[in-house]
Amino acid sequence: MPLVVVGISVLVLLFLMTKLRLNGFASLLLVAVGVALVRGIPVADIPDTLSKGIGGQIGDTMLTIGLGAMVGRVMGDSGAAQRIAAKLLAAFGPRWVQVAMVLTAMLIGVTMFYEVAFVIIVPVAFTLVRVTRSNLLWVGLPMSIALSTMHSFLPPHPGPTAVAATFHASVGLTLFYGLFIAVPAGALIALVWPRLPFVRAMNPSVPTGLVSDRTFEEEEMPSTAWSLSVALLPVVLIAGAAVTDMVTSADTPVMHFINFVGSAPIALLLTLLVAVWAFGPRIGRSLEEIGASCRGAAQAMAMILLVIGAGGAFKQVLVDGGISDYIKQATSGWSISPIILAWLIAVILRVALGSATVAVVTASGVALPLVAGSGIHAEIMVLAVSCGSIAFSHVNDPGFWMFKEYFNLSVIDAIKVRTTYTTVLAILGLGGVLVMERVLDVLNL
Repeated sequence: MPLVVVGISVLVLLFLMTKLRLNGFASLLLVAVGVALVRGIPVADIPDTLSKGIGGQIGDTMLTIGLGAMVGRVMGDSGAAQRIAAKLLAAFGPRWVQVAMVLTAMLIGVTMFYEVAFVIIVPVAFTLVRVTRSNLLWVGLPMSIALSTMHSFLPPHPGPTAVAATFHASVGLTLFYGLFIAVPAGALIALVWPRLPFVRAMNPSVPTGLVSDRTFEEEEMPSTAWSLSVALLPVVLIAGAAVTDMVTSADTPVMHFINFVGSAPIALLLTLLVAVWAFGPRIGRSLEEIGASCRGAAQAMAMILLVIGAGGAFKQVLVDGGISDYIKQATSGWSISPIILAWLIAVILRVALGSATVAVVTASGVALPLVAGSGIHAEIMVLAVSCGSIAFSHVNDPGFWMFKEYFNLSVIDAIKVRTTYTTVLAILGLGGVLVMERVLDVLNL
């Protein structure tokens, strides 16, 4: 049975990494090859499958994560991240630092991909940890949870947007309804999870090489205006392009340019250039110092990118091995509420494949025939599928490895933290979707 293969592969991966202490990159590739053989992928095709998975995952994330890490390191080494952290502390106080991180993450995460927003905000979180001497998860986990919620629940992120197209749903209404679910659910879990005893027992250190260890004096740091301007520049560029796409369908040179500068890699590349100038020659720092910051970030990111790429290879083997087709056929005859069915299929696919995008696209295809004549709002079905796709993030999810590496956790601790919070978010999301559908029926909307 295909799902048994998935379960065994996860157990083998955990054994390799926890008992044999094999690094994540090698462990993921070994397990991926084993699953490919068991699922009948021809031996001659396995290298191409691995390359396809690694290439697709690295192609999607390398530029974003690499450039984002460089921007973060330049901001850290110049004192800009400390300046922003100091302003957040002054505005909210140490007691409310988690609220500050949640608000920041939700505002930025509405339109930005999880990975992009993560690498932009995480230097500030690392700096706050050092300045306040807090636990890394106490400060960083609320940020990650808030970003996960925004990315998984709401358009214009890729999964919900693709499902909206499948169901012919309004992207604007999906976003509007989804905010009433995502904001309270994300904020609740973001503030509760760091307080759970099993999370508080963990005390990981900030990964070396991703942030400066130096504490700057007041006069050494850039101004608040410049620090915030550089930090928010990619947000403005990416969000501006997303909003423009939502309100107009014009195919003009101006729109092409807006989409170009609003793509995540270009926005981050432009931000890096501005950061190099603003925190380098403009304030008397040499380009050699800035170059050293960028090299330090690149070296620190090397293993993180390798592990994320190997996670993509594992995911691709599961897809090419027919796991998604099996689940689609097995669930096609289930006779339950379309909302719950769409959510459940997305959950099963997410557990089996790891890819949220594959989960939502496949689940929407299965649930599409149920929408016609059901009387259920198409936007509600989009949210049901999207909420299901966040559940049970674990070792076959490349995002899991990014979370693990940045928060310097063991595999078991990362499962305890991330797998649990994503699952609870999915369940809360389903509850919110069911309530929202009832409210819309009562209001006759």
